[in-house]
Amino acid sequence: MILIIRKKATKEELQKMAEDFGGDYIKVVVDIEGNILAGGGARHVDGEQVLLQDGSKQEHLWGGGLDLEGGEIDYNSMINIRPQQQNLSRDIMSQEVRYAFDTIVKKLLLSEV
Repeated sequence: MILIIRKKATKEELQKMAEDFGGDYIKVVVDIEGNILAGGGARHVDGEQVLLQDGSKQEHLWGGGLDLEGGEIDYNSMINIRPQQQNLSRDIMSQEVRYAFDTIVKKLLLSEV
């Protein structure tokens, strides 16, 4: 299930978003300008579409994931391939964008922040 998260996710929201991957991993698409994310679903493009429909701009959306057990964040998604933004990889290459992505994921999904 894909949810838009604007404030700290509840335990129930985390469980719903993690359903697509056995309960321990969440695919996320982060709007680094809007400080929100779409979590859940089987494909990043689905979360991306939800955020675009909500008013986010394409150039601010970046994909990755969160391992709920270990708290590890990854930056790998097909939606990250953006030659026009000098990102030629599935991984987020910009340290500035990674930092913004991390900050938002930690703030909205991890309990220790």
